[in-house]
Amino acid sequence: MSSSKELLQSVPSVDQLARSASANVLLEKYGHDLVMESLRAVTAQFREALLNHGERARDGRSELTMIRSAQTYLETLFEPSLKSVFNLTGTVLHTNLGRAPLPPEAIEAMTVVARGASNLEFDLGKGRRGDRDVHLEQWLCRLTSAQAATTVNNNAAAVLLVLNTLALRKEVIVSRGELIEIGGSFRIPDVMARAGCKLREVGTTNRTHAADFEQAIGPKTAMLMKVHTSNYVVEGFTASVPESELAEIAHRHELPFVVDLGSGTLVDLSRYGLPHEPTVAETLANGADLVTFSGDKLLGGPQAGIIAGRSDLIDRINRNPMKRALRIDKMTIAALEAVLSLYGNPDRLAERSTTLRLLTRTQGDIEAQATRLRKLVERVLSSNLAVNTIRCQSQIGSGAQPGKLLASAGLAIRPSDGRASGKKLEKISVAFRRLPIPVIGRIEEGAFLLDLRCLEDEADFIAQLSSLGLMDVEP
Repeated sequence: MSSSKELLQSVPSVDQLARSASANVLLEKYGHDLVMESLRAVTAQFREALLNHGERARDGRSELTMIRSAQTYLETLFEPSLKSVFNLTGTVLHTNLGRAPLPPEAIEAMTVVARGASNLEFDLGKGRRGDRDVHLEQWLCRLTSAQAATTVNNNAAAVLLVLNTLALRKEVIVSRGELIEIGGSFRIPDVMARAGCKLREVGTTNRTHAADFEQAIGPKTAMLMKVHTSNYVVEGFTASVPESELAEIAHRHELPFVVDLGSGTLVDLSRYGLPHEPTVAETLANGADLVTFSGDKLLGGPQAGIIAGRSDLIDRINRNPMKRALRIDKMTIAALEAVLSLYGNPDRLAERSTTLRLLTRTQGDIEAQATRLRKLVERVLSSNLAVNTIRCQSQIGSGAQPGKLLASAGLAIRPSDGRASGKKLEKISVAFRRLPIPVIGRIEEGAFLLDLRCLEDEADFIAQLSSLGLMDVEP
């Protein structure tokens, strides 16, 4: 039996491996530094295996297999961390999965401006420096009837900028029932504190009245604010003050009235068979001086926060030094402009907006797709698993109409013997997540569910099914 020293001496040196003919391809593709790093990692791993397992660890190990291990190391290093996935969770606007999918027009617009120089802040007519907000403001004002509009990197930033501009070191009055927490544990009171203003909460969790606002207004009051609770629903014994009444109170005291719509929408969704959501135009018509909303939720565009309303207030916001820190880049502007232009023709919006198209898919259409895919999925799974078509319910989004569900359909995968332990279902879930284009479903009611509402690229989904292999889900 070889000693530990003899075993370690049998490991090829890093330089020896780097000089081998099989390493030339790696050196050409990845460069000297990274190849040497990978070879050091592989040889260190081999030495550790020899020390732990002795002669057995040397079986089948050669210079070529070590070079192949180095290649795997480098391929893993260069594999993108951010990648495309199939969202089959049943939540269309899924915060963790990138929210709104963009239409082709937006993707093409981003590609065009990403290729080279653009007139991002250059006035082509006057031949001098321009303002990046002009690329979006015309469409935003047309679609919302606002006097002016500006855009930042997300809606939390839009709220922060409004508060810091209009209420620095002053009080903002908000109903206690609207002090929401958004994704990542960010809370409206925390955003207000960072903006440099003081929260003055009125009313109770479930009921707030006009008199509560009237009584709270004082010398330090900067504005009245209403936060649309788009990420939760309170039902039962509730009361809130209508926007028009809040606007009247604010204006009587010469205060601005600001509404944070959260998800926001530019059209009446009920015309497309979806639950009605307050539009930006409706909110402004109700007397709001400023409205903030997201670009990447119901609007169906890229991540952005939009502020629309009175031109004098927008001018003040644009002069705030924080605006530069929160501004959006050229590709976001290009994508959002392309999405906004789709709203110019609302008759075709449901087919051209990817988000709206997914939200308006009929249950019958999705059921037909589930029927087509059932046998194809079942064929690549082990005999221990059964695949059934099911009816289910999709969610518009956890941050956009969470209580409104859409009739949908999909596939339910569960052990054939009916004993669906959490361990078995998680094993199935992991296998789907490890596909070349990861498939994200959900575990519910003793099955791994694939809600097919968001599956448009059926061909690519089918093409990679063979990579699943015959999974064994025995305990």
